[in-house]
Amino acid sequence: MLVRIPAAGLGTYPDLAVVCGEPQFEDDAEDTLLNPTLIIEVLSPSTEDYDHGKKLAHYRSLPSLEVYLLVAQDEVHVELFERQSDNRWVLSETRDLEETLDLPVIGATLALADVYDRVPGI
Repeated sequence: MLVRIPAAGLGTYPDLAVVCGEPQFEDDAEDTLLNPTLIIEVLSPSTEDYDHGKKLAHYRSLPSLEVYLLVAQDEVHVELFERQSDNRWVLSETRDLEETLDLPVIGATLALADVYDRVPGI
């Protein structure tokens, strides 16, 4: 599903977008989301720089977004960006396969062992 980023005048297709509450769409087609709460991107060599740079900056302009999660596909490495109550963003990251990430915004815990369960070489 396309996520519209009005401040940047563009839309993106995240790997996963979660909405808490009622989704808001650009029009009646309901194929362009305006209010994601959590966005997850799986990094690839061709998108890694964009996902860490301009795309992150664009996503941060969304008032609804509270969590941005980047997942490396070729190694155990997850970066969790969380919006604070004062609108600052805080980064937590891990490379530990035994680690779990708390995602209170959606009431979930994510085990890295589950994320990387069938990834060859990990």
